Amino acid sequence: MALSIISFVVSFFAALVLIPFWIRKAKAIGLVGKDIHKRDKKKVAEAGGVAVIFSAILGMLIYIFINTFIIKIEIGLIEMLVAILTFLLAGFIGFIDDIFGWKVGLKQFHKVLFTIPIAIPLAVVNAGVSKMTLPFIGLIDFGILFPIVIVPVVVIFTANSFNMLAGYNGLEAGNGIIILSALAFVTWRTGNFWAAVLALTLASALLAFLIFNKYPAKVFPGDTLTYSVGAFIAAIAIIGNAERALFILFLPYIAEFFLKARGKFRKESFGKLQKDGSLRMPYSKIYSLTHGKIWLLGRIKRKVYERDVVYSLWVTEIILALIVVFFV
Repeated sequence: MALSIISFVVSFFAALVLIPFWIRKAKAIGLVGKDIHKRDKKKVAEAGGVAVIFSAILGMLIYIFINTFIIKIEIGLIEMLVAILTFLLAGFIGFIDDIFGWKVGLKQFHKVLFTIPIAIPLAVVNAGVSKMTLPFIGLIDFGILFPIVIVPVVVIFTANSFNMLAGYNGLEAGNGIIILSALAFVTWRTGNFWAAVLALTLASALLAFLIFNKYPAKVFPGDTLTYSVGAFIAAIAIIGNAERALFILFLPYIAEFFLKARGKFRKESFGKLQKDGSLRMPYSKIYSLTHGKIWLLGRIKRKVYERDVVYSLWVTEIILALIVVFFV
């Protein structure tokens, strides 16, 4: 247990060193985006997920090394490598989207098709348990449908929905830390200690990233991070037999999907920036949870700012995480 902390520390400090380096390089090559919720529309380094992915994988490989050559205990090595491959593949696809997506005008439907390959590693090794207990139905064995239908649907949905609820400083990193920490507890409790270590290793890298991504952001996560974190969360839940926990933790993202569908996936999550830096509803209707938070917080306080929306969404995710920890 104590030696596994090394992977967390390595992941955190590697990200702490690599992210400033990435910020400089991204700006040097023009890989930047406008911070929509700032009056000066400051240019911010994009695709910061590259540094997070490298740092997290470094920590994960160190954990595998420790178990292979020092502790020598039974771990799900194949499952771990599959989870890492899923994480890396999702990050690669997300990075391609960050580089070329805006140039070729990818629509949301195209992005869904783009992420299908992410599910292949988990599907081909038949990861997870095909038997699931459903409310009001009971125990069901999905058999071959589990790896070829359910696993791809879950992975593709989590990767894409995690990418939908985004665009605010610190939102994606904060929610990722909360969800991964809750999944780490659940998988540890079910005996999948290695899955808990992987989850906390990525959470450690995200914690370092949050230092630079929190308001006012110095780096954006990009699809590189949102796709990879969403897919990795799905991989941990599937391999660690924590699908029920995943469902509860992703309730905001399920709601986000339907809200975006209401707007035919054409409405942005951003708020309408005012001269004083506050945000207003961008549309007459709610097409994102962020819009809902702006509307709700606007009834509670006079002015709503970007940080208010982010903190409110974090609180929502923390409540769901506590439900998972104490009742699932």
